[in-house]
Amino acid sequence: MTERHELSQPRPLPNPGWGPLAALPGNPLMWVLILSEMVVFAAFFGLFAWLRAGEREVFDASQQLLDPVAGGINTLVLLTSGLFAALAVQSIVRGDRRRCRRWLGAAFALGVVFCVVKVVEYADKLGQGLMPETNTFFTFYYLLTGFHFAHVLFGLGLIALVAWRLSHANVETAAAFWHLVDLIWILLYPILYLLR
Repeated sequence: MTERHELSQPRPLPNPGWGPLAALPGNPLMWVLILSEMVVFAAFFGLFAWLRAGEREVFDASQQLLDPVAGGINTLVLLTSGLFAALAVQSIVRGDRRRCRRWLGAAFALGVVFCVVKVVEYADKLGQGLMPETNTFFTFYYLLTGFHFAHVLFGLGLIALVAWRLSHANVETAAAFWHLVDLIWILLYPILYLLR
């Protein structure tokens, strides 16, 4: 039998002091973090494109040493995990706390799968002697994917915390950050693995 509870506290009205951020789901401070992280990644992507234009042969040859299948698997894993996070939000909106926790658990589990695949990929590259100092491409490969990996770990911690301290606002806040993790990877995957 599904556990259903009315939420003990309704979602608070937006604080007009946050301006347009007040209308977004979850905590407005999370949206400040999300927007700032998007700016940082955009700067990295711009620098990557600029350096790639100057070392096209090195970047193309290095890119062929990556495994697009592993990157593709991780793309499917993260997108599915993002779907589960969205379903957790739908469940908490309906007051179904048990189902919300299950969706959060599924999103968390797939996040762990992403980390395992990425660690295996890192081990393979390092085993081949492909280090961050190998060339500019691999400097950016480790920088960008490592920075994203740190975001995945932070997101996993956030999901675990939210599953413990379940509330409408908390679930929306964690889901918003997890969708940022999805979005960044959706951009990273083709830029690093596919586009030549």
